[in-house]
Amino acid sequence: MANHDDPEGVRPLERTHERGARIPRASTTANLPDYAATYATFTWDQARAWLHGLPDRGLNIAHEAVDRHAAGPRAAAIALRWLGKRGEVREFDYRSLAALTNRFANVLGRLGVGPGDVVASVIGRVPELWIAALGTLKHRAVFSPLFSAFGPEPLRARLGRGRAKVVITTAKLYARKLAEIRAGLPHLAHVLVLPEAEGEAAPEGTHDLRRLLADASPVYRIGPTPPETPALLHFTSGTTGAPKGALHVHGAVVTHHMTGRYALDLRADDVYWCTADPGWVTGTSYGIIAPLTCGATLLVDEADFDAERWYRILDEQRVTVWYTAPTAIRMLIKAGAEVARGHDLSRVRFVASVGEPLNPEAVW
Repeated sequence: MANHDDPEGVRPLERTHERGARIPRASTTANLPDYAATYATFTWDQARAWLHGLPDRGLNIAHEAVDRHAAGPRAAAIALRWLGKRGEVREFDYRSLAALTNRFANVLGRLGVGPGDVVASVIGRVPELWIAALGTLKHRAVFSPLFSAFGPEPLRARLGRGRAKVVITTAKLYARKLAEIRAGLPHLAHVLVLPEAEGEAAPEGTHDLRRLLADASPVYRIGPTPPETPALLHFTSGTTGAPKGALHVHGAVVTHHMTGRYALDLRADDVYWCTADPGWVTGTSYGIIAPLTCGATLLVDEADFDAERWYRILDEQRVTVWYTAPTAIRMLIKAGAEVARGHDLSRVRFVASVGEPLNPEAVW
């Protein structure tokens, strides 16, 4: 953050363990050491220059988030580390993530999905959600992440308004929420189901996503993507009437990347954890796109909130940048400080929240 009293623009951060006990911490050079100076010199041309672009083919979010790293020095670095709610851990380096997202893009092509068609997700925080999102963007289709806790009617409204051609989900979610509304969604041509257990068969009228991925080629060439090409379809919460769709384009990756660097201070060696679900805009912009464009390691936790689990993740996964919500912070306050004791949180360099202002107690 800016510190205009310091001639160097950077002041060593301090960590307060107990009231009155301030422990100095080694200073680092922030990406935004002086807001006023950066504001005075910033240009959007500079921000665009931080990205690669597609040679003679425009600007594609998935290329900036995955492929350019997979072809460079970050190829073997961990792009995505997934923590399952039953203790499972799955890791994907940038090279393997590029191959898997290529497979998904090829799956869409084989199903007759074209540029501009909408691919929606109704699924929890599993790696296949990230693979589908990035593969859809490679194929220049439009990705629409929907909160998996929605009931059938909120899903019907959004899938109908978005004219979704494909939905990615699980067998349980399909049976509970989608099967009954499918007949009222004339544009929905394909449902891709992720098996939740070994040997589980996809419901009648759906496709087994893992089998489709296994049969698809890991090689894919992204087509021409002008910056104004539609990329993401988000919906408002519907609290003031019917949910409204907001269409984002591939050129938005310039802002995703710039704000990831400046607002979240992201660097390539960071372990970054965004607790927002990709079903909401924060969980897509800053839980998928921004950290990967910065070359960071993105941490994903499948489980629901649990204070002890969260402190353990921050400690054991050596999280350096943490992005969460005021509601979660209040839940941590309610759990009490004792839950945090015994965990080493010293690697956390930067914490941010989103959604509403924080009161002093939450900041503390």
